[in-house]
Amino acid sequence: MTGGRRSVEEHVEHVAALLAPLRTRPTVKVPLARALNRVLAEPIHAPIDLPAFRNSQMDGYAVDAAAVATVPVTLPVRGVLAAGAGMSVHETGTARKIMTGAPIPEGADAVVPVEDTTDNSSTDGQATVTVHRSVAAGTYVRERGSDIAAGAELLPAGQLIAPRHIAALAAVGMTEVPVRALPRVAVISTGSELVFGGTDLGPGKIFNSNGPALAASALANGAEVVSVDHSEDDAEEFALKIAHATDVAEVVITSGGVSKGDFEVVKDVLGPRGGEFVSVAMQPGGPQGTAVVDGIPILAFPGNPVSALISFEVFTRPLLRAAAGLPAIEPSMLPLTADLTSVAGKRQFFRARRDGDGVTVVSGPGSHLVAGMSGADALLDVAADTTSLRAGDLVKVLPL
Repeated sequence: MTGGRRSVEEHVEHVAALLAPLRTRPTVKVPLARALNRVLAEPIHAPIDLPAFRNSQMDGYAVDAAAVATVPVTLPVRGVLAAGAGMSVHETGTARKIMTGAPIPEGADAVVPVEDTTDNSSTDGQATVTVHRSVAAGTYVRERGSDIAAGAELLPAGQLIAPRHIAALAAVGMTEVPVRALPRVAVISTGSELVFGGTDLGPGKIFNSNGPALAASALANGAEVVSVDHSEDDAEEFALKIAHATDVAEVVITSGGVSKGDFEVVKDVLGPRGGEFVSVAMQPGGPQGTAVVDGIPILAFPGNPVSALISFEVFTRPLLRAAAGLPAIEPSMLPLTADLTSVAGKRQFFRARRDGDGVTVVSGPGSHLVAGMSGADALLDVAADTTSLRAGDLVKVLPL
């Protein structure tokens, strides 16, 4: 179908059907250092007890509690235990100076903090310590497995891995983690007018923002971006770019070349291969295209920067996040801070900023105002049959 019209809801359903294969993700193992912000594919059970041995919670003296039941009491000191020391045996009625994290000697059952003792100077070669406070058995002793026992579930399947989870995984000796494979995305921006930053901006040229922006959007929402490319408005070149993208990616996102001009390279190449190009009743982002090439779905967005970004937010972001196992970004209802008018017949997505408990439109409606969009942190989703809203009216807000 080319030239047809769809509602936003209809196109959302169409794109979701195309990307349905992304919902089933294989499990891959990644090094722990690369597991941050990945989603666990299966539960992790602790392979060891944590702590792995009884150790001291304080700097102090390891004792048997019965020996310090009556204080003050002076005990002979049988050496010093540092963190990393091997196991040792406690002699009843003595003390062993011990550092935080050092193994508790077998037979000792408590630690007296150093601040509750007096280290006596040795006059005859025998060091002693005077204990000024009694302690019960178990005081300042970290028991083996008291954090987690070997075999217990450490993290559940579906857990989004944060730094605190990295700490737990490292503490039990994990070196790699089973996670959901990320959906692989390729991005192709089109347009002979585009040049990359760092080159001269010649007459009629503009810097390419769509490629970097769409790649960043995909990365931010759980995808692995496997290719970021650009094509001139040349059918042969674009066909080659598509061939490469479909070879390495599970979904391809293009920008530009989908409207009604004379140099619509995306439509010219993909249309004869079964591509569908329609007008979606939304603003910005009306011209939309889809295709399947060699089994790989292609989402063809408009070329104006704001249109491309909003197209991603509306049609692609929820699907990529679901495929990656990331939580959905839910809309909210907030009151407008000022009156708003909207075009009848098209669902409008206004760039906006959340201010306290309200929301304010920022930038103008133009789909080229990419700098203006940088000041927004949300989209106002205004229904096609709504033409005006008053300050204080509740409006649907999509966080960016």
